[in-house]
Amino acid sequence: MAGEALLSRVAIPAANVHRVPVVGRTPEAAAAEYERELRGFAGGGAPFDLVLLGLGTDGHTASLFPGSASLRENERWVVSTEAPPASPVKERVTITFAAIAASERGLFLVSGASKREIVARCLEGDRADPAARVSAGVVEWLLDRDAASALSGDQKSS
Repeated sequence: MAGEALLSRVAIPAANVHRVPVVGRTPEAAAAEYERELRGFAGGGAPFDLVLLGLGTDGHTASLFPGSASLRENERWVVSTEAPPASPVKERVTITFAAIAASERGLFLVSGASKREIVARCLEGDRADPAARVSAGVVEWLLDRDAASALSGDQKSS
């Protein structure tokens, strides 16, 4: 989706765009291959200049779901994981907190009133939701009016 909606509109060298190689692979094999690709490209540096993140109504980001073993991964940058039962896509490949933390910038794009309470918890420092545990060189949140509606005035301007 990012390639179609965003990356096709900016001048980024194709060699700098890294898609998860899922076709014809198990999630475990795709995760291992993607990690090798990212580490090779990064050459010991940050895996990404920018990690674009969303926020689920359950507090997940990337495919880092509440209660998932992937939340405890501290070394690997990419793992296979499983989404909750209600999700239409169960088997996933996700970057980990370790990859996000090693990146230069994390940017959350969040919209909708259904996420206002989670946004408020995350920005108030409640680390119960996976999204609240995200760290990177700089982490920024871009919210629409509905997603920001539970924030205090001070939080809305920061």
